[in-house]
Amino acid sequence: MSARRAAVTNPFADLTLEQLRRRTSAKWRYYPDDVLPLWVAEMDAVVAAPIAAAVNEALDLGDTGYPSGRPYPEAMASFAADRWGWSFDPAAAAQVPDVMSGIREIVRAISTDTTSVVVTPPVYPPFYGVARTLGRPIVLAPLTPEGRLDPATLEAAFREATTGDGTAILLLSNPHNPTGTVHSRAELETVARLARQYGVHVVSDEIHAPLIMPTSTFTPYLSVANTAPDFTVASASKGWNLAGFKAAVVVPGAEAARDLEAPTFRGAGHAGHIGIIAHAAAFNHARDWLDAAIGGIDENRHLLADLLETYLPDTRYVLPESTYLAWIDCRALGLGDDPSAVFLEQSRVALNSGTTFGDGGAGHVRLNLATSPAILTEAVTRMGAVRR
Repeated sequence: MSARRAAVTNPFADLTLEQLRRRTSAKWRYYPDDVLPLWVAEMDAVVAAPIAAAVNEALDLGDTGYPSGRPYPEAMASFAADRWGWSFDPAAAAQVPDVMSGIREIVRAISTDTTSVVVTPPVYPPFYGVARTLGRPIVLAPLTPEGRLDPATLEAAFREATTGDGTAILLLSNPHNPTGTVHSRAELETVARLARQYGVHVVSDEIHAPLIMPTSTFTPYLSVANTAPDFTVASASKGWNLAGFKAAVVVPGAEAARDLEAPTFRGAGHAGHIGIIAHAAAFNHARDWLDAAIGGIDENRHLLADLLETYLPDTRYVLPESTYLAWIDCRALGLGDDPSAVFLEQSRVALNSGTTFGDGGAGHVRLNLATSPAILTEAVTRMGAVRR
C-alpha cells in the first residue's frame, strides 16, 4: 500500500464497550456479557460514512429490488488498479452472495467427485468445509514453521492430488488466514508454475487483501504469470466490516471466464442489491476510512506484542503482515491443544481455537485485533492471569 494520510480518525476508538454490547451480531451475542469477545472476524467500528450514506439513500428511495449492472466489479477494479496496479475486466467477473459460496460453486463447476482439493494448513476452516460438502478428497500442503508456502511441500501435494483423475484444485488464502502472512510475488509465481505443471486449478481467496499493513506489499494472484486458468474471489466485507451486507466478486483468469457460464456455477446465486451498493461505495468512496482502519490495526498489532511480552512472555507471536487477525503460539504455556478453552473458562476472553484451522493449529489461538486499545489491553491482562 502506498503511503497516505488518512482523512478520518481511528474507527476503533469510536465505540465504548457499553455501546458494543448493544449489538446483536454473532461476535457480541454468542457469549455471555462477562466475556470479552475477540474471536470472529467482525470489527468493533462504526460503518464508514460514505457506505452508510449510499445505503440510506437507497432505502430512502425504496431502491430495494434486484441488482442491475456491474457496479461492484467496476468499483473493485478501480480500487485494484489504484492500490495494487492490477487490472481486470469487470465484464468478465461474477457477483455472488459471498466469498465462500463463490469458492464452493467454482469447485463444483470445474471438478468431479474424484478431484482432490489441496489446502495449506493452518488455514481458514471453511476451506475444509467446501471440500467435505462437495465430497472432494482433501490433500494437505502445510505451511513452513515460519508460516510460508513451501515449494517442495506444494509439489508433493500436487503430485498426490493429481494421481486420480489428473486434476486438482488449490484453495489459496491470499493473504493467509490465520497467520496474516502476505505471500510474495515470487511465492505466487512458484504456485502458478507448479499448478500448470501438474494440471491444478488455483482459487485464490483475497477477502483480506484490502487490509495490508504499511510495511507490506500485496500481490493479487491473477497479476502473476501463468494464472490464466485460475480464479480470484474477493469482497469488501472484511476491509470495511460489511459481512451483514452479503456480496462478493469472482474474477476469472483469461482462460477461466467460460467456467463461470457453466450451469453448475450459475447456481451460486447473486449478490443482494443493497450489498452491492454498500460494497461498491466502500471500494469507491471509503478508502480514507480503510486507511484509518489499517492505521488502527497497525497500532494494535504492535500493542499486542508489548502486552504479550508483559503478561504472557512465554507465548510466540509474529506481527501479522495483513488482516486484523493475530496468530499466537501458546504451546509453551502448557494449556493443552486448545488454549482458547482455558482462556474462555478462566479469563472470560473468547478467542478462536487453533485446532479448527487444521494441522499446525494445536496449541494456538487466533485473536481479533479490530477493537479498541482499551479492550485489547483488558483482554490480554485477563489472559495473563490464567492458571497453568
